[in-house]
Amino acid sequence: MISEMRAKSKKLWWVLIVMRILWCCSVHGLEGLNVTDVHVEAEKYGYGANSRSLMVGLNLIYGAAAKGAVCLDGSLPAYHLHRGYGSGTNSWLIQLEGGGWCDTIRNCVYRKKTHRGSSKYMEKEIEFTGILSNRPDENPDFFNWNRVKIRYCDGASFSGDSQNMVAQLYFRGHRIWYAAMEELMSQGMHHANQALLSGCSAGGVASILRCDEFRNLFPGTTRVKCLSDAGLFLDARDISGGRTMRRMFQRIVNLQGVGNSLARSCMSRLNPSLCFFPQHVINSVKTPLFLVNTAYDSWQIQASLAPPTIDPHGYWNDCRKNYARCSSSQINFLQGFRFQMLRSIKQFAGSFKNGVFINSCFAHCQTERHDTWFGLNSPRVRNKGIAQSVGDWYFDRSGIRAIDCPYPCDNTCHNLVFK
Repeated sequence: MISEMRAKSKKLWWVLIVMRILWCCSVHGLEGLNVTDVHVEAEKYGYGANSRSLMVGLNLIYGAAAKGAVCLDGSLPAYHLHRGYGSGTNSWLIQLEGGGWCDTIRNCVYRKKTHRGSSKYMEKEIEFTGILSNRPDENPDFFNWNRVKIRYCDGASFSGDSQNMVAQLYFRGHRIWYAAMEELMSQGMHHANQALLSGCSAGGVASILRCDEFRNLFPGTTRVKCLSDAGLFLDARDISGGRTMRRMFQRIVNLQGVGNSLARSCMSRLNPSLCFFPQHVINSVKTPLFLVNTAYDSWQIQASLAPPTIDPHGYWNDCRKNYARCSSSQINFLQGFRFQMLRSIKQFAGSFKNGVFINSCFAHCQTERHDTWFGLNSPRVRNKGIAQSVGDWYFDRSGIRAIDCPYPCDNTCHNLVFK
């Protein structure tokens, strides 16, 4: 009986993990996958329930409504804060939650009835793991900092400023950003002597777009840097030769009024939808920035490179779900995508103030989970893991330009497989 209960508990834990992964990956391209059909290779590395996991409560930003800073449904934005102590008392780590985008009225109406569009549906407590962990054995450089997760409820990477009253939708991501920063400043962040803005997926895009604004909150004496995890979405051609991702970003920018919050240096050269792509922005970010990304990002393969909508005969169906089932021609296509990614960061990586960690894995978001952030067998490039690389870069212990060799050379990956 006890062993049966343990087995059920383990299965439930993995369902919860996969649900978090799928929410991180947006509804685009993944809506047909059942949560129990996804297997995470990381299971063999011991990633599972932790009786000592830190659960952190939800805080609403009560002054936000007066500024028009509300979620898609008009509810208050929210965040989770765990206070720092000791040497980390005046150090702040801000993580912007990810979770895809909504690019049509229909998608946004659906989204506002979930925790990605309304604080009414947000969990009252969430687990802080990976870069948010409070355990030095899991998060050696940031465990005792003030650690914050800002919830994502606008659908445009904290960048929109518009509304649609017919559908009762509020696109106020940029206002939410400023309201959250004002709230945290009142909570003691104005005393910070060092700060790090991070984010994963759509939150990783936001950590790039909002990076210099974050820097400007603090005096010049404060060490301020930014970290983007799985946020390097590319304006790449899909398997049909089209631009699935560009069309999606164009709809997001137009629907949610994103143009006014985008970098002026980019907007003077390109149209707004292209300036929503991090590859066109990273070279103009003045604040030190670190990019963590997989060369074969699972979300980009699923939703922008080979989505079912442009694969009517299902030629990519097996490969899309499981990299081990890709044909040689499909692997060649993905190697071309990796090449585009490396080419897009060439100038960025040449700056000493910046850092990169690009491993040849089939995954998405690696800083949020213990097994990929600082696990015993976490992914490595040249024998250095992600947490150590980010820490060495942030504290100027060494420059980091970690770029993995092409698939299949890396045997440290924790790959995602969709069954």
